[in-house]
Amino acid sequence: MTTPHANPDANYASVTAPRTVRLQRLLPGPPERVWAYLTDSNLRRQWLASGDMPASEGSAFAMTWRNDELTDPPGRKPEGFGSEHTMDSTVVEYDAPRRLVFTWGGGDVAFDLQPQGDQVLLTVTHRGISDRHNMVMIGAGWHQHLDTLAARVSDTAPEPFWDGWTRLRDEYEDRIPA
Repeated sequence: MTTPHANPDANYASVTAPRTVRLQRLLPGPPERVWAYLTDSNLRRQWLASGDMPASEGSAFAMTWRNDELTDPPGRKPEGFGSEHTMDSTVVEYDAPRRLVFTWGGGDVAFDLQPQGDQVLLTVTHRGISDRHNMVMIGAGWHQHLDTLAARVSDTAPEPFWDGWTRLRDEYEDRIPA
């Protein structure tokens, strides 16, 4: 099996079913460390969004994105994006430190962690995406957020968030089928 870092294209989202994208990253372990970056608000806000997440299925929570704060500098933000966005969600599955699923708009996002020696293969599957436009936006978004996470857990400086997202959005226009 080829690891995500052995083939640069493996870092890109793939369409695995209608309205579904999947991405993978090989991250430094152990699984508990990566799990903390998924569930602890202070760590999650460094790569995705803040918000206290209950450790029980069926519990509601809110996540707040402040993408301008993810990297320094943040890069050039495209027009139409505010400085903050909040989304209500519900925990669907919480199996520490192996699987986390929560609702996302009309769909859900699953995070699966699989130990690979001293590393962890993180698989993110986003289901229920409304249309192709949002698959492009979400594919680029998860890609950039996961690149930021990989930098954080590796103690390296991430690419300016908005510059990376803008580049990736253009690439995903060509990658996501019409």
